[in-house]
Amino acid sequence: MTEQPEQTVSLQPMPTDWQRALAVVAHPDDLEYGCAAAIADWTDGGREVVYLLTTRGEAGIDTIAPADCAPLREAEQRASAAVVGVSQVEFLDHRDGIVEYGLDLRRDIAAAIRRYRPELVITLNHRDTWGGQEGGGYWNTPDHKAVGRATLDAAADAGNRWIFPELISEQGLEPWDGVRWVAVAGTSTPTHAADAGPGFERSVKSLLEHKAYIEVLTDQDPEEYVRTFLDANVQRAAARFGGAPAVAFEVFPR
Repeated sequence: MTEQPEQTVSLQPMPTDWQRALAVVAHPDDLEYGCAAAIADWTDGGREVVYLLTTRGEAGIDTIAPADCAPLREAEQRASAAVVGVSQVEFLDHRDGIVEYGLDLRRDIAAAIRRYRPELVITLNHRDTWGGQEGGGYWNTPDHKAVGRATLDAAADAGNRWIFPELISEQGLEPWDGVRWVAVAGTSTPTHAADAGPGFERSVKSLLEHKAYIEVLTDQDPEEYVRTFLDANVQRAAARFGGAPAVAFEVFPR
């Protein structure tokens, strides 16, 4: 029997037996470019989703100095999150563009996992490329790779009292070993998907809240640009999800 080509293997539905998720990404807009439709549907169903941004996106707009850009992009992210039912958005103080994988980043993310105690952790593509296997597609940014990898590691760190014991002694954050899955969006090797249909229109509105960023990113009409991009994303996974528009994830069980 021949092996079935990867692109025809069906994506499994995302787990639903959870109540709280923590989404950890590097920059404002990272979640809106892929996950927001799923998040909107989850919050509609009564689940809680918290956003953790490791930077404030201050290096993301060439025409705006970082000191002015950071509060602007932070405000846009909070407005964007509210559109999909997310009220809690936390920002760390790692520097945009030069986030480093290491103990400091792992500790900060592990601390957040202990604070919010999620069953599901969401992050973004931690691999070298977008849109292809290793060695193909488009090169990923150092921030995405560092944050994605650190999030995968921190999900385990959060449950081990002997890793970062100062989180207990200094912050009172007891271990949380309740993370059951880490779901990576933007991967070229997805395993699962969430229905994007119910939340799609809000995902468009959510990304449009990043007005300052989109304004310098494209000369197209903002709504046309956003709708075209997001529709292409959710349709890409549809063939492997029963024809339904979907947000794809690579799920790592724990």
